[in-house]
Order: sequence, then structure tokens, then C-alpha cells
Amino acid sequence: MILTASAFLLACMLAVPAVGLAAERIVFGGGPAGGTFQIFASALQTYGPVKESADYRIKAQSSAGSVENLRKVDQGKMQFGVIHAGHLHLGRAGRLKKDGKKYEKVLAVAYLYGSVAQLVVRKDSGITRVQDLEGKKVGVGNAGSGAFANCELFFTHLGVWDRIERNAMGYNDAANAFGNKQLDAFWLFTGFPSGAVMMAAQTNAIALVDLDQDAAKSGFYEQYPNFTRVEIPAGIYKGVDKAVPSFQDSALWVANAEVPDEIVYDLLSKLYTDEGLAYLVSQKKTFKEMSLETGIKGIVTPLHPGAEKFWKEQGLL
Repeated sequence: MILTASAFLLACMLAVPAVGLAAERIVFGGGPAGGTFQIFASALQTYGPVKESADYRIKAQSSAGSVENLRKVDQGKMQFGVIHAGHLHLGRAGRLKKDGKKYEKVLAVAYLYGSVAQLVVRKDSGITRVQDLEGKKVGVGNAGSGAFANCELFFTHLGVWDRIERNAMGYNDAANAFGNKQLDAFWLFTGFPSGAVMMAAQTNAIALVDLDQDAAKSGFYEQYPNFTRVEIPAGIYKGVDKAVPSFQDSALWVANAEVPDEIVYDLLSKLYTDEGLAYLVSQKKTFKEMSLETGIKGIVTPLHPGAEKFWKEQGLL
């Protein structure tokens, strides 16, 4: 009888914690500190209705950025991530530079915002074109990040990549190094305004290089049609009083194909409300671009079934 009672009690003890462990842990790959990718992942983790879910727990995890997120989401080491549309398109087709693997387990969830190429220099540097960087020390983004990959792509296209002293580092580190005059310029590929650029403008009089002029004249847009023209508005950075032409790619929220449909659907339902979108904007103004109307803008790769159900209900599919 004692043995039977003990066995019964043990079974009860084992059964009780199982209720507490029901919430599924979801790792969301963001990006480097100071970047918009990481701010989005952290915002999703801290948003009240998401945080209160009994079915899942979002854990924002920093990363190098777009390319690393693509690989880790495909492997299932991350369930969600933020990736540039161009990298997702090339990755699914096995056309990433020096990487022929097809990342077919990565599915789109939603369009977030346009990631914009930004090249920061000192106002008195005399650098007005990418070609002027030859022989200069340039921050090119973290290795494995979308910023690094797009910098390599663009600078190689212009024949400059092997003619600069490259420094692979995150945005905040680059802004600090720039402020200490350890860099002549640094590159970002993120939404604006960028906190790192604002930081740099506090220690130096800065300028942004017109990147559109080099992209247009070199045939960059024709060769890489996922990039589109954009202007960085005047006045968003201290001392930058005129709009600066540049180019952008779409930043997409993606999911591993094995993430349950109901989790993707539930997250979209919680986030794409007036309250959810207002919360995101309170974290960073870049997220003003997000809306029900722009939910699948720039997406040319397959959607996750949970996302497909949600966007169909919104009349976008």
C-alpha cells in the first residue's frame, strides 16, 4: 500500500509541472545592438498581449543580422527572425555569394519596413562618392549581417570593396570608432532614423553620401532589382539639412516552416491592431511603415501558412 501510494504521489508531482511547461519557447533572431532588427525582436517580446500568452514565450536573441538569421531560422535554431527580402530570395534559390545551399525552410510572415543604405562620413572629409573611400578605413557592418552582405555586394559592384580598409563591426561600435577618428566612414543598412548615426552626429559634423548616384550610373538597380530608390529626409540627423538619395530593400519578418500555424496567426492578430502598431512605433519611429495595408509588400517568396491565413482574412491575398 505504501509503495502504491508513493507511486501515485510521484505521478501527481510529475503531472503538475507539465502544465507550467506548456508554453512553447520561441526564439526570435534580431540583430546587433542599436539596430532596428533587434529593436523589433525585443518589442515583440515585451508587448503586453504577447508577453501574457499562455501558449508561447518569445525570446529576443541578438545576432549578426540578416544572413545569420536566414541560416539559423532554416536550421530551426531560431523560430523567427528578420531578414532582408533580397537575402531571402537569393537564399531560397541557393544563390547567396559563396553559399549554394537552398534555405527552403524559411517562410515570410510580414513586411516590416524599408532597410535603407546609409554611408556616414565627416562633413569636411571631401568624400562625396563611394569611390572616394579608396584607401580609407570603413566600418562595413558585422560579418554575417545583412549590412555587411549588402555593403560587399554594392562596393564590389563598384570595384571598391578590395580598395578600402574594411572593419567588420556593429553599428554602435562603428559610431564610437568613427567618433574617436578610428574610422573615416561607416555603412549601415537599417531603418531611419538610426540611433548609431544620431550618436555619431553628437561627436562630429556628419554628412551622408548620395548612394543613388553611384547605383544608377553603374547599373546596380538593373542587376539587383530587389533594391529600390529612396530618399533619407532632411533634418532627421543633426547637421544633415538636405534630403539624401539612397536605396533600400525590404526588411521581412520570417518563420521556420515548422512553427505551428496557430502561433504565427495569433502573433499577427495581436500585433496588427491599433494598440500593437502604436506600441511598435513607441519603440522606434521606423515602424510607422507597418500597417494592415502594407502587410505583404515586397514579399515574393512563399508565406508561412499561419501568415497566409491571416493576410487572406485581411483581403490581401
